[in-house]
Amino acid sequence: MTASRHDTALGFADRPGPAARVARLVVYTALVLVFAGPLLALLVSSFGKVHDPSSLTIIPRDFTLDNFRAAIRQDVLRYLTNSFIVAGGGLLLQILVSISAAYALARKRFPGLRLVFLLILSTMMLPEEILAIPLSLVLADVPVVHVNLIGSLVGMIVPVGAWAFSILVMTEFMREIPVELEEAARLDGAGDLRIFWSVVMPLCRPALGVIGIFGFNMIWDQYMLPLLVAQDSAQFTLPLALRSLRADEQVGVGVVLAAALLALLPSVIAFLGFQRQFMRGLTSGAVKG
Repeated sequence: MTASRHDTALGFADRPGPAARVARLVVYTALVLVFAGPLLALLVSSFGKVHDPSSLTIIPRDFTLDNFRAAIRQDVLRYLTNSFIVAGGGLLLQILVSISAAYALARKRFPGLRLVFLLILSTMMLPEEILAIPLSLVLADVPVVHVNLIGSLVGMIVPVGAWAFSILVMTEFMREIPVELEEAARLDGAGDLRIFWSVVMPLCRPALGVIGIFGFNMIWDQYMLPLLVAQDSAQFTLPLALRSLRADEQVGVGVVLAAALLALLPSVIAFLGFQRQFMRGLTSGAVKG
């Protein structure tokens, strides 16, 4: 007796014969065109001569690097550098804050723990538009230290240092780590800091891959925050500069596409670099035993 196979969501594997193979080819081709078509059109058109946005194509023709040369003349490399500084500094700060807060939430017991957890969770429900005015006021005069961060890249890094999503992911992952490992380390004379760095953190690498990819993409795609902080074009990040380039009638469509491709590549590279940890982080805890 043969067991029924369902190798695909559409059940094509259960239907042998040439008609099923043709149907699979048509469906898969359509899916690739729908999801990968815009990205392929962006890649191809950024290396071609484009005069009209409606003339984007996935067929390479008139290969040229003029769009990238023009983009460099528009200071795109400076905007790209600003984006890397903000994304790198913001991600490092976000990871440090997330792992520290997650360890306290997952392992420590203190009054108001559930309230703190609820407050962190509630920040995910607030849209950026609501936070824009209060955030700009705080950055103009940071409490306690009374420093004005408006007009500096630091003002774009500090607000992204704490993200509820990263804290929640790390908290749930740390809760799955057996407490017996920490108790054994404590019996050997290790303190909380030693246990945190030598026992807990090595086991959290899959979760670090998850928050690393999502955190990098969140910071890299920021538009509202640079718009609030930047006071002149020298402080623009690439997403903010793309809007300025698109609004400039003297800048061609090809230049905007070249800049958009440069803005897309770091996210793709970040995913490929953390792909193994990302997939392990997503599947951790799915299978017990």
